[in-house]
Amino acid sequence: MTTTRATAVDKSSGDEARPVVDVSTLAVRDGEDPWTTDELDEVRATLDQDIERFAHQVEVSEAELVGLLHDGNEGAGRDSADVGSANFERDAEISLANNAREMLDQSRLAVRHIERGTYGQCDNCGQPIGKGRLMVFPRATLCVTCKQREERRS
Repeated sequence: MTTTRATAVDKSSGDEARPVVDVSTLAVRDGEDPWTTDELDEVRATLDQDIERFAHQVEVSEAELVGLLHDGNEGAGRDSADVGSANFERDAEISLANNAREMLDQSRLAVRHIERGTYGQCDNCGQPIGKGRLMVFPRATLCVTCKQREERRS
């Protein structure tokens, strides 16, 4: 699959140059219509929004963790219920931060695939992921078969 090397100005962000992707080269499953520029623009806009949202969530969670860790160092004489509650809050915030970071990484990876012209191709087997799947879950990098195989191993 090839992409053109020309750049275009993304009108949603004002001045950020992005590679122009030849949508006709993007992978689709048998029986699916090829990608249109409007469809790819919609997916890209969703991913850009996700990147902004997840980056903000990571920032907020990390700031919250700093506060929780700072508070945890104070009051050495706290009772065990307070300590347990603080540990639970900290663990929950760590989980939220890790989840947001993972979603952010997935969104950025999907954007890189778009820019490289490999969007829609399974990272594992190289087969098409499916346009319908990507329209619903634009961060998908595995076809359904490979994703199911991965989940069975977990």
